[in-house]
Amino acid sequence: MKRICLYFEIHQIIHLKRYRFFDIGRDHYYYDDYENERSINDIAERSYVPALQTLIQMCKDHPEFKVAFSLSGCGLEQLEFHAPQVIDLLREINSTGQVEFLCEPYSHGLASLANEESFAEEVKRMSDTIKNLFGKRPKVFRNSSLIYNDDIGAQVAAMGFKGILTEGAKQVLGWKSPHYIYNCASDPRLKLLLRDIKLSEDITERFSRQDWSEFPLFADKWVDWIANTPEGEDVINIFGELVTFGILQPLSSNILEFLKAIPALAKERGIGFALPSELCEEKSVGAIEVPYNISWVDEERDTSCWLGNVMQREAFNKLYSIADRVRVCGDRRIQKDWDSLQASNNFRFMTTKPGYQYRGIYDSPYDAFTNYMNILGDFISRVNNLYGGADNEEIDGLITMIKNQGDELAAKDKEIERLRKKLEKYNPTELEEKKPAKKPAAKKPAAKKAAPKKEAPAPKAAPKAAEVKKEPAKKAAPKKK
Repeated sequence: MKRICLYFEIHQIIHLKRYRFFDIGRDHYYYDDYENERSINDIAERSYVPALQTLIQMCKDHPEFKVAFSLSGCGLEQLEFHAPQVIDLLREINSTGQVEFLCEPYSHGLASLANEESFAEEVKRMSDTIKNLFGKRPKVFRNSSLIYNDDIGAQVAAMGFKGILTEGAKQVLGWKSPHYIYNCASDPRLKLLLRDIKLSEDITERFSRQDWSEFPLFADKWVDWIANTPEGEDVINIFGELVTFGILQPLSSNILEFLKAIPALAKERGIGFALPSELCEEKSVGAIEVPYNISWVDEERDTSCWLGNVMQREAFNKLYSIADRVRVCGDRRIQKDWDSLQASNNFRFMTTKPGYQYRGIYDSPYDAFTNYMNILGDFISRVNNLYGGADNEEIDGLITMIKNQGDELAAKDKEIERLRKKLEKYNPTELEEKKPAKKPAAKKPAAKKAAPKKEAPAPKAAPKAAEVKKEPAKKAAPKKK
């Protein structure tokens, strides 16, 4: 049976304000509050609210319909502050039981390409946030813009995730189809769900384009394309952004009517729906090797839109040069600014690739670079001041020592576990004898309390017998006198 895996991302750009060189050291607030409030309210009104209301109704009308979401931490913070009605709708759709929330980096940044510890910390923080907000810890991971390579896959598997979403890029798949479940080449435990680029972008990019050969696209035609995929290609991954509905594709294009028609048409053709975690329980057909970075952005499907020129790489390297210091500092204001400065759109505004028209407040990529580096200069000074003016070598040495100690402890724990399993294999009887001896130790208080209750009758009976013997002795004593 063919199944559609439908997933939408929810992320919101954080707009930085104009920050000049002479503001460094004087102004530590970096945000354009007016633009942030205006943009999130506009997107919520035109896209998130109508789209979520439609999806909620679809869940109610079609019990077989399923959909997945992921939220960035930065986007979630803005929604909570400026558009809490979106959070309420997410809770409502979560209550249907037909929804899954995935995990992604808290900042929607590029830490997975720069610093493993920072990446792991962000993922854990976002996982905890999803658990607190929706009552369930995510089992499947989705990196920023579906960025993936084999090393990232191995790290995500080590964090305990069952699967990861990524791009069905041609340079990776070759002759293979994205309509199967694959696994990570570095760790077979991690399943890979690959996006169907054509079917996804028919909705997210081409739907309202009048120069497109398939315009206008109706739901029955789109579902027929899925039904006509070759036999055995049963997993159709449709991934996109929730802003598709209302922003990328205007509501006047009837994009929501198209969406609403899909479940009934799919049911007629014997096509079902599946959540990412459900697919990750199934067996994979084999490994996919991804030695270099891929993403769902641009025709190249790589990371060149963030790291393609000298300016971007300079800003990226400068930012992550202080990643370890930020991680161990424990300052909440520093952490908040760190999340905002990591957001991938900061680097995307600096791209010199053709075709990028939206750059926020910036006039050019060079303008974006200058403004960002001014802010970063002030931020780095604040971070270094937290360490009491110690020089870089001293700070780096301390951080390295802390990291090495953590690594040593982790290595010792692994070695202890390895030796325990080895002992269990070669001497299971001895371990079995030792195990019960340890377990009762925790239950001793309960055993002590129970013992007196069972022995209580015996002590009571003993005194009575003693009294019977003593009575004749007391009576006999006077006779001798």
